[in-house]
Amino acid sequence: MAERVCFISYHELGLKGKNRATFERRFQLNLDEALDLYVRRQVPEVRRAAVVGHVRHITGRYVVEVRDASRWEEISGALAKVPGCTSVTLAYQGGRDLGEIEALALRCFEEGLPAASFRVRAKRSNTDFEMTSMELAAHLGELLGASYPVPVKMKGADLEVQVTIVGGQSYVSARRVEGIGGLPTGSSGRIVSLLSSGIDSPVATWRMLRRGAVGIGLHFSGRPATSDASERLVAEIGEVLSATGGLARIWIVPFGEIQRDIAGRVYAPLRILCYRRMMLKVACALAEREGALALVTGESLGQVASQTLENITVTSEVADRPILRPLIGSDKQEIIAEARKIGTYELSIQDASDCCTLFMPPQAETHATFEAMEQAWSQLDVEAAVATCLNTAACIDFPCRNYPRKDRP
Repeated sequence: MAERVCFISYHELGLKGKNRATFERRFQLNLDEALDLYVRRQVPEVRRAAVVGHVRHITGRYVVEVRDASRWEEISGALAKVPGCTSVTLAYQGGRDLGEIEALALRCFEEGLPAASFRVRAKRSNTDFEMTSMELAAHLGELLGASYPVPVKMKGADLEVQVTIVGGQSYVSARRVEGIGGLPTGSSGRIVSLLSSGIDSPVATWRMLRRGAVGIGLHFSGRPATSDASERLVAEIGEVLSATGGLARIWIVPFGEIQRDIAGRVYAPLRILCYRRMMLKVACALAEREGALALVTGESLGQVASQTLENITVTSEVADRPILRPLIGSDKQEIIAEARKIGTYELSIQDASDCCTLFMPPQAETHATFEAMEQAWSQLDVEAAVATCLNTAACIDFPCRNYPRKDRP
C-alpha cells in the first residue's frame, strides 16, 4: 500500500559548494523541529510517531512519512514555513513497478479533478529505469487522458501530476504547497529586531528570519502611560513568526517614563528622533547581552518623518553595530501585501496604543542636523535610561532549537 509523504524541495542551500552538507544538515534538523512543534501545538495528547515520521534525506530532497492522513495538508503547511524550503509536495510513495506508478498517477489525477487542463512531469534519478523521463511522462499522459476527457496543456495547466523516481522508490503527486525559500535558521547568526505591533516591523523581522537569522525581538511598550494592548498583540505576532522556527524570544521594555523624561527635556520637533536614538541604544545593549551581531528595523525611506535620509543618518549615529533595514526600498502597499501573506496583517491593524503614540510633537523635524541632534541628546542621561530599560525588561520565549537554552542570558 502506498504511503502518504511530504516531499520537500530546496534550492538556495543546494548552491553552497563545499558548505552544502552543513546547510543541508541544519535544514533537516529544522524541519524535524517544525514537526515536533506542530505535534506539540496541535495534538499534544498524541505521540509524534503516531502522526508523522522523521525527515529523511534522499537525493537533493527530503521526505517524511505522514501517518495521520487527516493532517497531511496541515503538516505540509507547517513544513513550507521553514526557511530554506521552496516547496512541499503532498505525494504518495510507492515502488518502481510501472503498474503501481500508473495506479498512483490515476489516484492523484482523480483527487485533483475537476480541472480544465492537465500535464504530467516526470523525473528519474536512476537511469536504469525502463523508460526515460519524457517517455514516462508521455505514457502517463496518454493513460490519464484516456481515462478522463481533460485536455493536455503543456504550459499553465490547471492540474499537474508529478512523478519522481529516486533510488528504489517513486513519488507521485498532484498537490504542492509553495515554501518561503531562503536559508536554514541558524546559518546567519543572531539579530535584535525592533518589533512593534504595527505592519512594517513584523515583515522586516520575517524577511531576516527567512535569510537564516535567529531573531530576538525588542518591543517598546508605552506602559505605564498606556495599556499593555500592544504587548499582547506583539506576543500574538511572535506566535505567527515563530512558525519559521527562527524567532527565539521577544523582550518587552516599558518605555513610557523614558519618553516622558525626553519630552520634558528636548526641543519638541526633535523628540521623535531622541526616542528613536534611545531605542537604538537599548537595542545595542541588548544585542551585546544576546550575542547578536546586527539590529533590524522596519524603516522604509521617506515613509514617515523619522525615516527621511537625514533623520535616519542622525539617529543611526549612536549604534555600535550594523542596522539592517530589509524594507528600506519598499512602498506601503508592497509591505501590506507581504504582511497579509505571512499572516501578521490582521493583528497589526488592530488598535493598540504604544510608545509611538506617546508625547508626539505638533510638528516633527524632517531634516535634522548633527549639531541640533547632539545638542538635544546632551540633555539626556542616556546611560541611566538604558540601564532602566534593561532592568525592567521582561521576555517571552518561543521554541527555537538554534537558540540553546544554556546560551540565554
